[in-house]
Amino acid sequence: MPQHTRLLNPILIVGCIIITVSFAVRASFGVFQIPIEDEFGWLRSDFSMAIAIQNLAWGIGQPIFGAIAEKVGDRRAIILGALTYAAGMVLSAWSVTPFEHQMYAWLVGFGIAGTGFGVVLAVVARASSDENRSMSLAIITAAGSFGQVLGAPTAEWMLSFMPWQQVFIVFAAAILALVLTLPFMRAPQAASKAEIEESMSQILTRAFRDPSYTLIFLGFFSCGYQLGFITAHFPAFVTEMCGPIQPGGVLHSIGITTTSALGAVSISLIGLANIAGTLMAGWAGNHFPKKYLLAGVYTARTLAAAAFIVFPITPLSVIVFSLVMGSLWLATVPLTSGLVAHLYGLRYMGTLYGIIFFSHQVGSFLGVWLGGRMYDQYGDYTMVWWIGVAIGAFSAIVHLPIRENRPTPVTA
Repeated sequence: MPQHTRLLNPILIVGCIIITVSFAVRASFGVFQIPIEDEFGWLRSDFSMAIAIQNLAWGIGQPIFGAIAEKVGDRRAIILGALTYAAGMVLSAWSVTPFEHQMYAWLVGFGIAGTGFGVVLAVVARASSDENRSMSLAIITAAGSFGQVLGAPTAEWMLSFMPWQQVFIVFAAAILALVLTLPFMRAPQAASKAEIEESMSQILTRAFRDPSYTLIFLGFFSCGYQLGFITAHFPAFVTEMCGPIQPGGVLHSIGITTTSALGAVSISLIGLANIAGTLMAGWAGNHFPKKYLLAGVYTARTLAAAAFIVFPITPLSVIVFSLVMGSLWLATVPLTSGLVAHLYGLRYMGTLYGIIFFSHQVGSFLGVWLGGRMYDQYGDYTMVWWIGVAIGAFSAIVHLPIRENRPTPVTA
């Protein structure tokens, strides 16, 4: 099957549907922090650990599902991921102890890996022409942001008339329904002769020996830390630390009357702003060096986070920060995955990007876990927030030495 010459094609559309649903469920977990904590009388760190393990499992599972997709087929990998994801949600719905939630979080995390960026980005990249690839990767990433727009408010709305356990069951059913879209997803093996002849062990060895691959790996860590912490803790952070919403104000007029509602909406605003930011990153990735764009994204994130925590936290500052951070939220994904494809080709992109993504999820694990741990110890999130600022600056620096335009033996 040839690559698609048109930007919009069935594989891209199905990929967007899968990523949207997968990320809608994933992005909603922060909304459940306080309801589950209140029902069982847990510490903040108990459910935070479950979310942290989920993110770590996602990172571990990403290269595994990438390799499965490359060996037995993309669609089979996605089916396995959807079944695992749904099983984790159903079992979590019946869990009543922190240990049970943390145990089943491994299933949820592996399920996200099987229905997430690692597998779907590789499918779409192979199905896209060279001139469309960067924008196709951006559109898929933006679909994840659209899922984030839907996920947290949907969970908050459903919690208003059903217990959190039933919300988990509904989400599991939505994940299983993704299997119905897979007959329309059949991607070509878009690879040059050199790529076909090069084995997985050879390409992995070459990547591991390349300092640029190591720098990409290290730089993606802070992205995971920041996104993991904000997704899991920002709704609770806003609920407890934001100044009051004034009666009769703009937020009241649109139905946002509590800081709890504002916390859920803030996650949606981040996702909404990121749709535009990610598409812009996809366009820029075709016109400018990706390493400088990545350094710029991390620098802007660092400045935005520092400014937010320094100034008083008000409903207005929450909205402004959500929009600014949202415009930078997943802009790193099409740039990072595109850089991996550019340097090492498409044949084993799922595995290579999956390994890079593991760094992202180690950062996400630490961001979520430290958020809960330091909240229980200090009563607020200030310290863990400043750690995120520091490692964001680190990521901005480490992308600069990457040798983006060096010749490689593989042609993407």
